[in-house]
Amino acid sequence: MKVTLIFPGIGGKGFDSIGQGMDSGWISHGLAVLGACARQRGYDVDLIDLRALKGWEHFRQEVARRKPQVVGVTMVSADYNQAMRSLEIVKAVDPRIITCVGGPHPTVVLSEVEGDPCIDHVFLGEGEVSFPDALERMERSDSVAHIVPAVMPDLDEIPFADRDLFLNEWRKAGYDKESPEAPFVGEIPSPFVTVIASRGCMYNCSYCQPAERMIFGRNVRSRGVENVMRELRELRDKYHFASFMFHDDCLTEDRDWVMEFCHAYMEAGFTQPFYCQSRADIIVKNEDMVALMTKAGLRGYLIGFESGSDRVLRFIRKGTKRSTNIEAARICRKYGIFIWANYMLGLPTETDEEVLETISMLKEIDPDYYSPAFYTPHPGSDLYQYCIENDLSLITNHDDYRRNPTGAKIRGKDYEFLDWALVESQKRLWYNSLRRRVKYLWRRYARPKKIVRKLWRLVTGK
Repeated sequence: MKVTLIFPGIGGKGFDSIGQGMDSGWISHGLAVLGACARQRGYDVDLIDLRALKGWEHFRQEVARRKPQVVGVTMVSADYNQAMRSLEIVKAVDPRIITCVGGPHPTVVLSEVEGDPCIDHVFLGEGEVSFPDALERMERSDSVAHIVPAVMPDLDEIPFADRDLFLNEWRKAGYDKESPEAPFVGEIPSPFVTVIASRGCMYNCSYCQPAERMIFGRNVRSRGVENVMRELRELRDKYHFASFMFHDDCLTEDRDWVMEFCHAYMEAGFTQPFYCQSRADIIVKNEDMVALMTKAGLRGYLIGFESGSDRVLRFIRKGTKRSTNIEAARICRKYGIFIWANYMLGLPTETDEEVLETISMLKEIDPDYYSPAFYTPHPGSDLYQYCIENDLSLITNHDDYRRNPTGAKIRGKDYEFLDWALVESQKRLWYNSLRRRVKYLWRRYARPKKIVRKLWRLVTGK
């Protein structure tokens, strides 16, 4: 049976955008693992990545050329329109193609997809077990339910993500970089890859939960350290990666796992630097873990600071304080860890004065990278429900679910002020700018090897 998976994530940079940063240069682990699971059962699997195509006519031609019997489309809320357009074209090319949809949006907003005539089957939650099982039933001409419930896989038993599903398509589109995925910061060398070691999140932030639990369950499930190490060895042998990122929601929430991994990583002789996501309170409470991670190769943390107002942090159930955020940044600077600062402006109930508190916090934190967003109400979260109940949401199109800091997201906000705040939040204090400039010049011109080389040229004239 011929199976074609479709990645519709063109809401950011559009068609023909492969290799352009995180949203256009990273694989979808969900599809890459799903494809590996289907191939393990003996199915012929390929993939169409809309980012590697020229447009919708190119997509239609690809579907007609490949002649799949089953199509599987992943869908997040921001990609709903592109996913549905894909399904419409698939059915127009050949109505006999069995269409399947899964991913976060169908799981948390089932009502939007369950009655659509272009969708034959909706897969809820994780599909590594349920999707291949359904393929076997289809092959035997047995019936498959329209709504297929999730089956949580044993993460140590499923195959690793098949990155070649994406890379093969990217190469056809002219992607000629050495890196399997696009490095997202300057200090991360290529070749670069992303890895996921766990699923789920134990925290209760109102802008995420309970949607996360609807997808992955209430508990965090982690792969064994040895399982992750085996994948890293394979990636090293195949792609010779020079850096990587853990793409987990919060890798550091399991201290014991992180400590075991760091020791195993170093004992195996790995020296490649890596990034991961963490939380300010975890960093503050586990400085010894931070030190060990740095020794193992940690280069940077992505941290959700979110707000500089203690009241707003309580309102969104973040579980941190402004002082915790600032202390976490101090610890990062102590160990030379780069900070990627995630934060939101324009949260419900947030006042202009509280926005200014976020700005002043960021100036004190002085992150290496700013990742701002205008708060966007996402389906499945308690804060989304709050916005609906209070008639706050201004989202009229699924494309508006992108978390980018452009456009009005909720009522009652002065977005001209937020546009100013967005710019101001990324202005560094003069002494921080000076410190960074000196540090940059020192690294560039005062490296011992460079000094020795210059002295040698002065002495020898060579």
